[in-house]
Amino acid sequence: MSIGDRLLAKTANIAAKPNDLSSPRPESSEARTSPGRLMDAQNRINLAQGRIKELEAQLELKAAFEIDLDSLIEVSGRRRKLTQEQFQELKSNLAKHALATPILVRAMPNSRYEIIAGHNRVAAFRELGRSSIRANVASIDEAEIEFTAFFSNLLSPSLTDFEKYWNFKRLQEISGLSRAEISESAGLSKSHVTRIFSFDALPDPAKEILAQRPERLGSNAAQKLASLVETGKRDKVIEAVQRLVSDEAFTQEQAVKFATEKPRSVTPLSTVIRRDKKKVCEVSSRNGVVGVRFFDIEIPQADRWAQEISEFIEGKLKSAKK
Repeated sequence: MSIGDRLLAKTANIAAKPNDLSSPRPESSEARTSPGRLMDAQNRINLAQGRIKELEAQLELKAAFEIDLDSLIEVSGRRRKLTQEQFQELKSNLAKHALATPILVRAMPNSRYEIIAGHNRVAAFRELGRSSIRANVASIDEAEIEFTAFFSNLLSPSLTDFEKYWNFKRLQEISGLSRAEISESAGLSKSHVTRIFSFDALPDPAKEILAQRPERLGSNAAQKLASLVETGKRDKVIEAVQRLVSDEAFTQEQAVKFATEKPRSVTPLSTVIRRDKKKVCEVSSRNGVVGVRFFDIEIPQADRWAQEISEFIEGKLKSAKK
């Protein structure tokens, strides 16, 4: 069953008017060609989205009521990510004007309510020191909530690729659909869905950092960074994402280049010891290794120098101990 079928089944009892529950559903014939199946799936999604809007219209007919902020439960991963500027703009608007659209919640045990829509409005109210917010209560099960949130956000121009990735992941968990099924039912190319899922190959620390500012990394750059992880550059990728999130001037192209660069070889420190103008030996240090190379010296002499150097080091250690 496609995503459109699943969501359509969830919302099949919603009609254009609250009392119109007997309208028969049109019979559909499943297309057999790949383009036909894609068009059919997209059509079903459009129908499902239309039913969701009808549900929202019906909710508006019901009186909203004030609900304590302390009684609200936020589900991790469902809240839309806003930039700091977007959130501050929302907060300033709510500080000056009344809430235009009530939030949508689902009733839970012990007089608690799970937020379905309106997470950022709730966060803004909390920062403004408010104690309650107007809300509508909807009787929707969890699967329908996730389908509704997914399709409502999927084509939003403000939704970042990283947020789309989390939406896809969440949809997979609740539906069991494969990536191919998601791409076909959502009307997206397989290459686009593959790019979105490239975030999955990023190290967990990188994804945790990116969650703070998901708009900083797109799927094209994420795909390149994911391929670098497979070549053993895990730590460099994490460092690149950290810098990308913390440094506004650091671009995605620079992040990929930074993670791609090979470690620069450390130039060894060396000192040449001379007797008059003649080179006697060279003392060098590289990566914790100290070496002494003599010029124009016979083996017996080299052995004596090695013995004297050993005695010198031992004497230094004894002095340090005392």
